[in-house]
Amino acid sequence: MRIVLAPMEGLADVHLRRLLTAQGGFDWVVCEFLRVVDRVYPRRVFFTACPELENGGRTACGTPVRMQLLGSDASAMAANAWLAVELGSHGIDINFGCPSKTVNRRNGGASMLKDPESLYRVIDSVRRAVPKDVTVSAKMRLGYDDTTLMLENAHAIEAGGADELTVHARTRQQGYAPPAHWHELANIRQAISIPLIANGDIWTVADYHACVALSGTPDVMLGRGAVRCPDLAHRIRQRELAETQWQLVHKLLLDFWFDIRTVMPEKDSVGRLKQWLNHLRKVHPDAEALWQTIRTEKQSRELDRLITQYQH
Repeated sequence: MRIVLAPMEGLADVHLRRLLTAQGGFDWVVCEFLRVVDRVYPRRVFFTACPELENGGRTACGTPVRMQLLGSDASAMAANAWLAVELGSHGIDINFGCPSKTVNRRNGGASMLKDPESLYRVIDSVRRAVPKDVTVSAKMRLGYDDTTLMLENAHAIEAGGADELTVHARTRQQGYAPPAHWHELANIRQAISIPLIANGDIWTVADYHACVALSGTPDVMLGRGAVRCPDLAHRIRQRELAETQWQLVHKLLLDFWFDIRTVMPEKDSVGRLKQWLNHLRKVHPDAEALWQTIRTEKQSRELDRLITQYQH
């Protein structure tokens, strides 16, 4: 069993990664993607995209962080991958799954799933650029419009030299609409020899076991499930079926708030707090009550009081 924290653009930033990994259970984290076009970025860009590089490429509790790169220019991807490793990234992950219309219009992310050869070129170039002992992984979806090229894409990634493959069990067209098609992952697992990591709709410990049964792999990547239930990875490892306790969530929410409010502009920190609470309230009744209490508040000082004094 290996459990990975997913790269959730605009959500799982360095602050949330710190808190989630501190709950235990994660083997490594993939950070938000760095969009590569046609040049090598200066070092400061890498430290901005992945602040953990200044801590040896690990979160505060020691969980390794792997940088994720997104782009279709093979030579630029390779050059940036080399620099990321040089700066301390624990491996390189290549994004072939982003469903963003802006990214896809520029031939990045999931749009590359329409051309398996493009996946091979990028993986091969990156694999050749970084040391042999550095893990090169990729994340893809089942396809763009459908699953017609699913196995060809997986084969191309493996042939390019990837060490691992994570698959979000939906096509780009399906977005995040339920359900995730875990059964399709079994077909991919049987077709490739590199490890497969399952991703999509793992919200509970029971979901984890259902996914393993259908996909045939014990390795998973947790995304929104970990955001809503911060100790989910730990509970999966311990086989704890009990739900995440609100007392833990409230403590983490306070920690998160007093962390971000000191480093972000007021508007941004308030927005990030409400963004996480909006996810939490989908599974925690107390989070819903707190959301209703603070949803119109825009002042940090008043939020300090409301969150601290909230009683369930």
